[in-house]
Amino acid sequence: MKLSEAEWSVMEVLWRGEAFALKSIYSALSEQNGWSKNTVFTYLNRMQAKGLVSIDRASRTPYSAAVSRESCAKNERDELLSKVYSGAASDLIAAFLKESPISKQEIERLRKLLDEMEV
Repeated sequence: MKLSEAEWSVMEVLWRGEAFALKSIYSALSEQNGWSKNTVFTYLNRMQAKGLVSIDRASRTPYSAAVSRESCAKNERDELLSKVYSGAASDLIAAFLKESPISKQEIERLRKLLDEMEV
């Protein structure tokens, strides 16, 4: 599922802990995005309908993430890879390496990863 920028903002707050009260989420998002409490409440309810947020109305901290950050990041990577690079992971990696300098430690980490992937 593709998350909008606003949904990413909400999820980033929820991924910081296990469960939150509306006030806590509102405090974080009002500083960051200037949203009102009603806007935050609306987003949370819409995101629950999409399966992104869990709401336990019997709890004092009813709001939590229903999906992991890693699963959302994977969906974003898969979409980018498919849409922009026609599924060619090597083209994506090459583009990043050409456009962004990386440290010797990162190069070694990539080499190790590639070595571990060999069968």
